[in-house]
Amino acid sequence: MNKNFIYLINMTLLKLPTPINISYWWNFGSLLGMFLMIQIISGFFLSMHYCPNTNFAFNSIIHIIQNVKLGWLMHNIHINGASMFFICMYIHISRGLYYNSYKLYNTWLIGITIYLLSMATAFLGYVLPWGQMSFWGATVITNLVSTIPYIGNMMVQWIWGGFSINNATLSRFYSIHFILPFIISFMVIMHLFFLHLTGSSNPLGTNSNLNKIPFHIYFTSKDIFGFMIFILMFLIINLETPYIFSDPDNFLPANPMITPIHIQPEWYFLFAYAILRSIPNKLGGVIALLSSIMILYTLPLINMNFNSLSFYPFNQLMFWIFMNIFLLLTWAGAQPIELPFMLISQILSLLYFMYFLLSFIMMKIWDMIILNFYN
Repeated sequence: MNKNFIYLINMTLLKLPTPINISYWWNFGSLLGMFLMIQIISGFFLSMHYCPNTNFAFNSIIHIIQNVKLGWLMHNIHINGASMFFICMYIHISRGLYYNSYKLYNTWLIGITIYLLSMATAFLGYVLPWGQMSFWGATVITNLVSTIPYIGNMMVQWIWGGFSINNATLSRFYSIHFILPFIISFMVIMHLFFLHLTGSSNPLGTNSNLNKIPFHIYFTSKDIFGFMIFILMFLIINLETPYIFSDPDNFLPANPMITPIHIQPEWYFLFAYAILRSIPNKLGGVIALLSSIMILYTLPLINMNFNSLSFYPFNQLMFWIFMNIFLLLTWAGAQPIELPFMLISQILSLLYFMYFLLSFIMMKIWDMIILNFYN
């Protein structure tokens, strides 16, 4: 059994044939694995002192920070670890878009599923401190389910466990938040399994075994260097500016009688929140919100002759415009719901979806130009 296990590790990791030309942009997959482990371990320690009760949840967080030995550090690691996880996630997905990694469709589809599960886990975790923004954020997001025809209101009450967000809601959110990271871990294993079946993509987009070298020690050393850089950044954030990503309203206990002036989710959801708010119709906004993520599932349907945007100059330009659209949507999601921010959100939302349509069209046109040139 031990020999089989060592052989498995040897062939799946240490001697995995890896393209010689992959850059540091390929480091973010391993960084995501590192931050997932940090989140699971820090969350486990926090769960020992957290109390999933509406009367005690907020005070239990204060207790962890002030009374538990190194509780403040564990709390900082967990809340900032989520932000670091999503920074790595967005860079990882962006690299996949740029180098057309979605051609490895099994790996891509499982990766997008991991992204969706991570968003669900982060949302549930944001509710647990039971601060003002936690409570009202949960109220806004769970109310979106009411847009489902016929059964929407019934489903909202089923999620809440009552006629409003209450103790049952917090308890079940805590339970689901605790179990989802283990489901994500299983999906990560599946993600790696399919990746190892096909091998990694590379900047040239070729899929040949000629220019490949063993993963260890060449790429393990690159991954370790990436770990060191990000752990250093992570420590600086945790020890110097631990609440840089936090909302000030969440330092107040949840009060159902006082609505915050501006309800907004964490920064990593702001782009989707801006798309949701840009459509006046509630059902239309929810459909646009879901479409902004689900559209990533359709990318493997795009066929092209070259597996990298480096060969598609116009698409390369559009990619960087898309990155700016994403950042501007994130900014717009944090602004008040008033002019001119609503108009800006609507324009950016339209451009967000246009990118995927134009990418498909321009790749087809460029392929036709190249084929006609060589023929």
